[in-house]
Parts: sequence; C-alpha cells; structure tokens
Amino acid sequence: MPSLTLRNIPSELLERLRRDAEQHRRSLNSEVLTRLEHSVGAVCVDPQAFLARVARLPERADLPALTDALLAQAEHEGRP
Repeated sequence: MPSLTLRNIPSELLERLRRDAEQHRRSLNSEVLTRLEHSVGAVCVDPQAFLARVARLPERADLPALTDALLAQAEHEGRP
C-alpha cells in the first residue's frame, strides 16, 4: 500500500490530531486517514441549487407557511 510523508506539521495541529485520535480510540495514522477520506470524499454543494430545494420543502411537506401570525398564535398557546 502506498504511503505519504508529511513535513513541517505545526506542533499545535499535531497535538490536536493526537488528542482527537485518542478520543476516537484510534491511532494517529487512522485519525489522519479518516479525516482525509471524509474531506476528499465530501460532495461539493451548489448553494443556489441547495437553496432552491429548501424553498420547495413546504410544498412537498404540505405544511402551512410559517408566518408571524402563526408564530404569535403558537406562543400564545404556550408552545416553546
């Protein structure tokens, strides 16, 4: 399996990685590999497309629009 050598790692970053590895009960190597996999495998989201999907949620959920009047009514009824 290929390997990678990192140089000039800031001591604060290395210490944080070591702490996190200990908290997650894994080796430093496994912690770094896990973080790289999550970072590289992350999907980039188009903000405009995401906001358009969010705007369509009330239609799909068949919920009433959240208005000031509806919020005031809920507050008056004692809901948090």
